[in-house]
Amino acid sequence: MALKATQSEKTMYERIPSVIVGSPSEGAIAVAHEIADLIKQRQSEGRNAVLGLATGSSPVRVYDELIRMHRQEGLSFKNVVTFNLDEYYPMPPDSVHSYVNFMHEQLFRHVDIPAENIHIPDGTLDQSDVFEFCANYERKIEEAGGLDIQILGIGRTGHIGFNEPGSIRDSITRMVTLDIITRRDASATFFGLNNVPRRAITMGVSTILRARRILLMAWGDSKAPIIQKTIEGPVNDQIPATFLQEHKNTLFILDDGAASHLTRNRLPWLVGSHEWDDFNTRKAVVWLCQKTGKAVLKLTDEDYNENGLGELVTEHGPAYNINIKIFNQLQHTITGWPGGKPNADDSNRPERQSPFPKRVIIFSPHPDDDVISMGGTFIRLVDQSHEVHVAYQTSGNIAVFDEDALRFADFISDYAEIFDVSDESLLNLYNTFKKAAEAKAEAGVDAPEIRAMKGLIRRGEAKAGCRSVGIPDEQIHFLNMPFYETGKVKKDPVGPADIKIVEDIIRQIKPHQIYAAGDLADPHGTHKVCLEAIFAAVQNLKNEDFMKDCWVWLYRGAWHEWDIEEIEMAVPISPEELIRKRTAIFKHQSQKDNVMFQGTDKREFWERAEDRNRNTARLYDELGLAEYEAMEAFVRWHF
Repeated sequence: MALKATQSEKTMYERIPSVIVGSPSEGAIAVAHEIADLIKQRQSEGRNAVLGLATGSSPVRVYDELIRMHRQEGLSFKNVVTFNLDEYYPMPPDSVHSYVNFMHEQLFRHVDIPAENIHIPDGTLDQSDVFEFCANYERKIEEAGGLDIQILGIGRTGHIGFNEPGSIRDSITRMVTLDIITRRDASATFFGLNNVPRRAITMGVSTILRARRILLMAWGDSKAPIIQKTIEGPVNDQIPATFLQEHKNTLFILDDGAASHLTRNRLPWLVGSHEWDDFNTRKAVVWLCQKTGKAVLKLTDEDYNENGLGELVTEHGPAYNINIKIFNQLQHTITGWPGGKPNADDSNRPERQSPFPKRVIIFSPHPDDDVISMGGTFIRLVDQSHEVHVAYQTSGNIAVFDEDALRFADFISDYAEIFDVSDESLLNLYNTFKKAAEAKAEAGVDAPEIRAMKGLIRRGEAKAGCRSVGIPDEQIHFLNMPFYETGKVKKDPVGPADIKIVEDIIRQIKPHQIYAAGDLADPHGTHKVCLEAIFAAVQNLKNEDFMKDCWVWLYRGAWHEWDIEEIEMAVPISPEELIRKRTAIFKHQSQKDNVMFQGTDKREFWERAEDRNRNTARLYDELGLAEYEAMEAFVRWHF
């Protein structure tokens, strides 16, 4: 696809051109092809192509496609000169965390670019030499003829490169202090916030803006708020990416998630004529209730007309008719019987009353997502006599601190000594683990025996959580999908072996219901890969007879919740069930108090879950529905 934005009344609030692609892969490939076209054009002119490159997850697929074109189509990089945006400081180039290492692993060592054409900020400099280095970096960019294309990602603070909030328009390459949100976002890769450098060397805003073409990529729901502010908000040094509004040849490449908060998607009725199907009508009515502070049944024709929804009233009004219809739709999403209520009229219920009881698989990406994200529904399903199985897709081993693994190793060593176990490997286990943990500081990856110990810790916690809910051990399944077992935060893509593992458990259980994590705002990507494997497995099995009676429900987790208009099943949770859910979450002791991948939210996962569940119930209450203590929400996937 060609990367070209189209302007219309739908984009009237947007100050930067953008294109919305079907998937991150599609967008990244299009970016790679634009870069390749530039390289070929410069080759035909006998000139160098000068590229400004970025690190992070957003451009990885771009580099993959450039490597493919080099290997399969003969694309040469001999005339390419590159300048990277940034580097942590201090940072040795051979560290697994360095951007020097990243760029060589992801691109440079796979193509024929001359080493002297590669430029990356130096994280090994003495502090007294940084200023001169930065001035030389600017000079080298100019001597190369300036940047032809600069590719960018965007941080949740709105940073481009490491230009954090407060960076001025005229800033150039320099050393900066990293924002705490940026450091927290990076803490997973560094195995803890304390290990993340506090400073970095970065190109400045003006350096970036001097590029002749700027391509910014953003993927996923977690980027939606900052993308909306960047594209539609005023230029503001607290969101440095807004300075891109002043560039005449910038394009944002977004997937549906990242673009979801743009006015054309979030409030489309404000930017032109709109198709009023059931979903869009419900979305508009929920928005109107929240804007006016009124319940659904209290909205008037004047409320609709004064808030840009006159077309809806004209086509489907009066307001009373619209209100009743939407109220009933919302009411019908609520059920205390997530597996279906036996011997009941199910014509207005989200789930079928038969078969009853049902066989159920709850897929949990990590060993605690089941109880954190849908613990109340899990409890309901078990209490209502369904045969509930939990399938833990990954070991979750990278989320366990070294000291927790060492504590268990110490326990085993002491046990072996006290009970006179002769096995030397058990007696020396603690010392072996301690040495392996110390060696990790250089490698950045746990030794296999530490990974195994950490996986067993999480496995034991998952079993304890399931037992507290009430299912037997034989209904607890640990899939240990291969994509996850890299020992690093960065995982492999989903592969045939992962999909087959999911297929096999579905074939074994032949479920009537599948619950899967649709929480794609998970900042580490594991949920997305796990969901891709489930979708692929279900598609492969969809023609099997048992799948004709299987429904797939998607839940969301600690990072995000479904919007009210999206919810198709809302399961109320009583105060007593909320306490039982909390108890099940507490069984995951390695994930309590101090969590490896906390993110920017300082609340513990049980607090996040309870606050989110209570907020969903509050939103239903404010719309005029029944008042509940808490609610868990689901959307059905039609395969």
